[in-house]
Amino acid sequence: MQLNDAAVLVTGAGSGLGAATAEALAAAGARVVAMDLNAEGLAALAARCDATPMAGDVASEADVATALEAAAGLGPLRLAVNCAGIAPGARVVGRGGAHDLALFERAIRVNLVGTFNVLRLAAQRMQALDPTAPDGERGVIVNTASIAAEDGQIGQCAYAASKAGVMGLTLPAARELAKSGIRVMTIAPGLFETPMLAGLPEAAQAAIRALPPFPARLGRPEEFARMVLAICANPLLNGTTLRLDSALRLPP
Repeated sequence: MQLNDAAVLVTGAGSGLGAATAEALAAAGARVVAMDLNAEGLAALAARCDATPMAGDVASEADVATALEAAAGLGPLRLAVNCAGIAPGARVVGRGGAHDLALFERAIRVNLVGTFNVLRLAAQRMQALDPTAPDGERGVIVNTASIAAEDGQIGQCAYAASKAGVMGLTLPAARELAKSGIRVMTIAPGLFETPMLAGLPEAAQAAIRALPPFPARLGRPEEFARMVLAICANPLLNGTTLRLDSALRLPP
């Protein structure tokens, strides 16, 4: 997929993996629309790179449609990258009682419903584009799961379930959209330097930083962005989830 002058939507672009991805895509010549609920983060991103900020909720059909319309106004929509997500933590039964159902539903709404909402509306627009040579490709959709989808820890039921859902929709979506020349891929990051981690107590951060086998450090957001670029560049990457985790397997 050629990114130069192509329109791109990146969700969760106000910070972390999404912000790094938006910056990398803009540097590659793409015309980026950056979507997030974090208006301050979007403003900071727009000051660093050529990206159009769009405040919005990924689980809202109207908000996503508006962001895609803005992207389509910049050029042919060839790429959508789903980075928006939340990571609530709660036990199935904790000291305060059973897991709050609204918290579980919110994780599913943002992480899974939001991802599918962007996927379906972006694919609809991509189907109308002229295919590109040499393979007849029309577009690429990259989703973000987590290694927690496969080795979720205690207290991660909501988060792990939502990210497992993202992994589960990858292959059937890729199979269906293949006839239209649209690829669907998912990245499952391990532990990365993001605002989510920065919000934890220092002792918890130290324990987390000691987990990755090699490289024995946390991932950097720009390394996630490079994986997005690699997926765009390699047309054989389709319908699967790639772990980006330094061989890490999370303990219980």
